[in-house]
Order: sequence, then structure tokens, then C-alpha cells
Amino acid sequence: MKSVGIVRKVDELGRIVLPIELRRTLDIAERDPLEIYVEGSSIILKKFRPACVFCDSVRDVENFKGKNVCKRCLGELKNN
Repeated sequence: MKSVGIVRKVDELGRIVLPIELRRTLDIAERDPLEIYVEGSSIILKKFRPACVFCDSVRDVENFKGKNVCKRCLGELKNN
């Protein structure tokens, strides 16, 4: 894990502000969903990217009847 040398305080509601430079670098926009992981004593934030329920691909994912399915798997489903 790489330190970026930025320190932020948690406010009364448990929020922190991600600096604009960091958001730009990681392509995080307002209202983008973030996944929260705990690894040991560390908290990890990761930009959420929906993955295909069949192959775990994050490319060309569409929502099909409430499930995330990539175009390749969706094509296979339609052919069966």
C-alpha cells in the first residue's frame, strides 16, 4: 500500500473528504459508488465496478433482469 501523504479528519457523521487531486487521479466523480474493504487494521476504498455474475468480467457489463451480465455471457445465454 502506498502512502500519499494526505491526512484528513473524520467529521461528526463519520465522513471524510477525498481530495480533488486523488479523485481526478482515480477517476472518481461525485455520486460514484465506492466499495469498502477491511484488511487487517486498514480500510480500503475501491471504485465500484459491476462484474458479470458468470465470469467476473467488468468489461461491457449490462443489467439483465436485475443481474449484471457481460455481453459475451449474454450472447451465450441467448444462443442456448
